[in-house]
Amino acid sequence: MSRRDRPNILVVFADQLRGSSLGHVGQETVVTPNLDRLASDGHRLTRAVANCPLCCPMRASMITGQHPLTHGVIGNDIRLREDAPSIGRALSGVGYRTAYIGKWHLDGADRTAFTPPGPRRHGFDHWAACNCNHLYYEAYYYRDDPEPIWIEGYEPTAQTDLAMDWIAAASRESDPWCLWLSWGPPHCPYDHVPERFLAMYDPDAIRLRPNVTQADRRVLAGYYAHVTALDWNFGRLMEALDRLGLEEETLVIFTSDHGDMLFSHGRGWKSKPWAESVIVPFIVRWPGVVPRGSSAGTPFGLVNLAPTLCAIAGAPVPSDMEGEALPELVLGQRSGAGPASTPIYLYLPAVPQSFPMWRGVVTERHTYARFRDRAWVLFDDTCDPYQLSNLADSPGAASLQDEMERELTAWLRRLDDDFATAEDLCRRRKIVASNDCIPVIVQQETIVAEQRRRAATRAERMRDPGP
Repeated sequence: MSRRDRPNILVVFADQLRGSSLGHVGQETVVTPNLDRLASDGHRLTRAVANCPLCCPMRASMITGQHPLTHGVIGNDIRLREDAPSIGRALSGVGYRTAYIGKWHLDGADRTAFTPPGPRRHGFDHWAACNCNHLYYEAYYYRDDPEPIWIEGYEPTAQTDLAMDWIAAASRESDPWCLWLSWGPPHCPYDHVPERFLAMYDPDAIRLRPNVTQADRRVLAGYYAHVTALDWNFGRLMEALDRLGLEEETLVIFTSDHGDMLFSHGRGWKSKPWAESVIVPFIVRWPGVVPRGSSAGTPFGLVNLAPTLCAIAGAPVPSDMEGEALPELVLGQRSGAGPASTPIYLYLPAVPQSFPMWRGVVTERHTYARFRDRAWVLFDDTCDPYQLSNLADSPGAASLQDEMERELTAWLRRLDDDFATAEDLCRRRKIVASNDCIPVIVQQETIVAEQRRRAATRAERMRDPGP
């Protein structure tokens, strides 16, 4: 089989990067020349949706092709069960070499955990990952033994180096490969970023989105600096593919697990139904196959990623994957066809919440979400791209709301979702959680102590840089 039948697959994804925070989108003044070039050379899904805008549930869905109520990772820091389907196992089964580098966050409550070789790696053979770390200058990863390997400098740069090394080695073999590279930024802390990128953004000069209130401009500057730092590393990765002569035989996908509100609508972080939280980048490049500079607005939930990659690679789609295989949509080979909607939902909070858990749906034009007993938000995203006019319970939008409610009800039936409360879900699944229904996390004291020591050393070096 040729590479047109079984391409190399490179999935690069950031953590908490919203779809609007790339230069080519035109909504924010963030510098991303390499990702802008990827967009001009490839195909964009402008309505790519984080079905559950929270790290662990969405990452599990990206890997398994299942919704959280099925794979069981309904909140952060819950281990993905070993018998879940996975893109790693599916592609390994048809001769792909597989690798995972970066943030994993699917191995349970111990964020510092060593994930041993075997079923907890879900079919990824090469491993250079940690469960969850967001101290980007006090970072580490594990390979095949429980001794952490400490990183010097900015974590995404080291991870990109590891990815380039692995690709170079893999390219010397005849079998195709699949690499998932998972970066931690632009997830907070927003100031753990190389100074040269931070210096590119004057907080006072940042143009705010029309829906932003009470912004901390330093946070926005740090977020943008992280994005630009990732873009620089992405450029290095693409240059490595070119040097190795792999550009035309490699399918490249760039995306994120969810977004970040960053003061839009007066809110922060993720876990919300607004576009800043649920709409993510999704850019695809495969020269000679994917049309250059094309885009589609069909709703594409990230739960569809694993089955779609199976279809592209010629691997059987596991029968227990719930997502839809949509290779034509992802490869830009059809327009006007595809899913009418994709569901969005939040089952357990990531931080103490001021509102109940919610369910919703995204179509090509509209976003709708409700609590169990009442509507919450309804937006016409075409006429109102910054979602400034909430149409929920508006008399003039009654027929639209009924239509969206029917769409959501159909998804709830399909997902066997009885709209249980977070408390009920924790009881049903025997999840150890705080009073806020947030799963309890732990960290190994030895790892934490070493991170503190390294942070203190770095702070001292910054105070006294020497001659």
